[in-house]
Amino acid sequence: MPPDHPLRYPMTNELHARPFAEVLAPCQALHFAFKPDEDDPDPARTQRAHLDALLERFGAPRPAQGADHYYGDVGRMRLKWERHTEFVTYTLFEDGAPAAPFATPVERMAPADWMAAAPGSLMAAIRVHVEAVEGLEAAESALLGRLNRHFVAESLTGAHVGGDQASVFGDFRIHEDGFTRFVVLAGPTAGPRRLGRVVQRLMEIETYRILSMLALPMARRVSRELNGVEEALSALITGIAADAQDDRETLGQLTRLSARIEALEAETAYRFAASRAYAALVDQRIEVLRERRAADRQLMAEFMARRYKPAMRTCVATERRLLDLAGRAARAAALLSTRVNVAVETQNQALLASMNRRAELQLHLQRTVEGLSVVAISYYAVSLAGYLLAPLAEATGRSKTTLIAVVALPVIGAVWAFVRRLRHDLDKHGG
Repeated sequence: MPPDHPLRYPMTNELHARPFAEVLAPCQALHFAFKPDEDDPDPARTQRAHLDALLERFGAPRPAQGADHYYGDVGRMRLKWERHTEFVTYTLFEDGAPAAPFATPVERMAPADWMAAAPGSLMAAIRVHVEAVEGLEAAESALLGRLNRHFVAESLTGAHVGGDQASVFGDFRIHEDGFTRFVVLAGPTAGPRRLGRVVQRLMEIETYRILSMLALPMARRVSRELNGVEEALSALITGIAADAQDDRETLGQLTRLSARIEALEAETAYRFAASRAYAALVDQRIEVLRERRAADRQLMAEFMARRYKPAMRTCVATERRLLDLAGRAARAAALLSTRVNVAVETQNQALLASMNRRAELQLHLQRTVEGLSVVAISYYAVSLAGYLLAPLAEATGRSKTTLIAVVALPVIGAVWAFVRRLRHDLDKHGG
């Protein structure tokens, strides 16, 4: 066989690098997502140090340097750690669960001092309570009274998931303990891998939902700023159509406005792109759960459609509005630039025509001067010849005037020929 591409094995192994945790019911889980500080020069090192501190506390082995995921036992719990592009997550699983959901103190699973030393900011904190039940529908009816003590009924969602092997309930609120909560009822056919996938998807839905909504405050701020930009751009375009002011001045204003739009686009491009990607993950995670209504509660998909999707549409609309304004400004600038160039070309043509007329006048003047020069030079040449011919006139007895008249025409002709030849040589050499 030919040699392997250097990325063949790494890219294949990447498919299996982050397996789902196996979850046995009953169980409880904590999930944290931390976003590093923007001024952290080396967030990967800081995040790794925080992970190592937790592993050292429980005497657990450490992952290899440069690893971006870890799964293993830490004391009586199991830890799943993952580093993503913008954030890092910790998920702690503990077998067994109290009869009352969320009754276990958080510090029992996540040490308070370790949490306080976490680098960056906390983006998501989730508690999941998993119970084993014999029949889902009977257990749901018995659970409803307890759920009302742990959730806000108005926003409570409930669904059978995973082919009706489990039921999930949650209200997507941050409760008094600082956590978002989910309850999972595991039917008798729900295996550990199935439950692990359900629990992880619930955590991912909430984590990606929060991260996708980071763009919402920016979208609202930029949208307000775009109101002024759009008004200014419309005024400039109207002025261009009406030819209300100097084109060069308008082009300068339009260029400054385009630069402002480009600055906003550069500022928001990454956040809006990330928001779209996270929102797509939220939709995909909800879809693979295969929800079916449970206990007459709203589905997560329905809840998201009413409470979450409008926020995402705001971000998408703001991004499209920004791109549309950038396109409009570019088209207006191109139109105005063309008009300015045409005006400049017209001015250049007028200038060239004026220069041609001046050159023609200069040529006429030059030829006039040449004629005068021939007369002047001929006059002095004939006068000089008169002095030279005076002795000859005395010797021959001829009149001096007669001799001057004889040589005048040849002298004038010679001077004229000389001046013409000189001008011809100068014209030939570009003089």
